[in-house]
Parts: sequence; structure tokens; C-alpha cells
Amino acid sequence: MTDLPEKRNPINTQDEHEDERVRSGPLWRHALWAVLVTSAGVTLGWLGAMFRIGPEEYGLPPAAPGALWPYLFTWAVIGLGLGAILRFVAARVPVYSPSEVLLGTVMIGTRLSLGWRPEPLEVAGLAAAALLLVTVWCAVALRGAAVVRRSQDASEVV
Repeated sequence: MTDLPEKRNPINTQDEHEDERVRSGPLWRHALWAVLVTSAGVTLGWLGAMFRIGPEEYGLPPAAPGALWPYLFTWAVIGLGLGAILRFVAARVPVYSPSEVLLGTVMIGTRLSLGWRPEPLEVAGLAAAALLLVTVWCAVALRGAAVVRRSQDASEVV
């Protein structure tokens, strides 16, 4: 009578890390992934720039007047470079959510660039910050794979 009901986990834990896997395959598949995710990030950043986010005093302004295409093209090129780095590492070791990382960095960079129209040096700073984020993300994945490999080697020796 005082027994607690048995808890059931409705979530299938077997698929918990489904996104964290090695992404091998032909080069065209990696290139297609980079192009699609980058174009989605640029498009979402562009759509987000059509509206003001937050109050007039301190919110993100809508897209400033002027030419959009140089910024969109710049972030497309930056996104393709970041996508190449992420996919290169993801083809060798499991990387957690590379699509979300690429989509987020490109979308935020595009949104900020269209809102404030920074000078080329400032865009390069944003690109460097995105590159640093992707590099750290890949370094964590490489480190995790090395730790797993070492622990598996140690268990085989014993």
C-alpha cells in the first residue's frame, strides 16, 4: 500500500544522442549540407532584420537602409567556411548539433550586420568570433573522441 508507482521513462534513451554521430559520406553530401544550412541561416537573419527586436532605446534595430547584398554574400561565404570546418571534423568524430551551431552563428552574424551595417573590419571581427565558436565546438568534440578512444584502449588492455 505504501509502494510508489513505478516510474516509466516516456523518452527513448536509446536515441538520446542520435544527432551526435560521425557523418561520413561523399563530398557532395557535405557540400550540400553546408550550402543548405548556410542559406537557411542567411535567410533567417535577413527575415529577422525586417523587424525591430526590443524597445527603441536599446533593442536591435531593423535593417538599416542601404545595400543588403554585400552583407548577405559575406555571411554566405563565412557560413560556407564555417560549415566546411564543422563537416570536416564531423566526418571523423561525433560532433553534437553541427547544424544548429552553423545556423545560429550565420543567422546572428547576418542579423547584426544588417541591423548596424558595420565596416569591413567589424564584420571581420564578427566572423572571427564565429570562427572561434566553431573551433572551440570542434575542439571539444575532438577531445571527447580522444578520451573515449583512450578509455576503450585501456579497457581492452585490462
